[in-house]
Amino acid sequence: MADHVRSNLAAYLPRLRRFAWGLAGSRDEGDDLVQAACEKALARADQFTPGTRLDSWLFRIVQTTWIDRRRQAARRPEADPDLLAQLPDERPHAGEARLALGTVERAIAALPEEQRAVLLLVTIDGVAYREAADILEIPIGTVMSRLARARLALGRALEGEERGRDHDTRLKILG
Repeated sequence: MADHVRSNLAAYLPRLRRFAWGLAGSRDEGDDLVQAACEKALARADQFTPGTRLDSWLFRIVQTTWIDRRRQAARRPEADPDLLAQLPDERPHAGEARLALGTVERAIAALPEEQRAVLLLVTIDGVAYREAADILEIPIGTVMSRLARARLALGRALEGEERGRDHDTRLKILG
C-alpha cells in the first residue's frame, strides 16, 4: 500500500493545499502544513488501509497535523485575508471582486476553527457530510450543525459589511 500512497499523493495536493490554507489562514503556513502532512503520510504509508479513501486519510493527516501545531503554539496564527488583494488583475471590476473576496476571506478566517474546517471541506472542496465527519472524526450531526452555524455567521458578517459600505456611500453622497 505504500506504493499506492506514493504514486497518488501528488494528485491530491491542490485539494490538500486549499484545505490547509483555509485552516492556517495563510498560504505560507498552509504550504508548511501540507508539507509536514505529506511527510507524515509518506513515512506512515504502510498504515494506509487498502480499500479506504486515500483523500480522506490525507485530509485527516492535515487536520491532525494542524491540531498538533495549534497545541504547540500558544496563540492563534495571524490570518492573511488580504493575500489576493495584493495580486494584480487587469480585468474590469477586478478591484471590486478582490474587495469582495477579501471580505469573504476575513469572515471565514474569523470563524471558530471547528466551523472553518467543516466549511472548507464541505463548501470549498465539495466533500460529502459523511466524508467530512470521517475526516474530522466527529458525528455527521456535528458536521451539519457546525456548517449551519458557519453559514449563519458568514451571512451575518457579510450582511454587516454590506450595511457598512452602504452607510459609507451615503455619507460620501451627503458629505
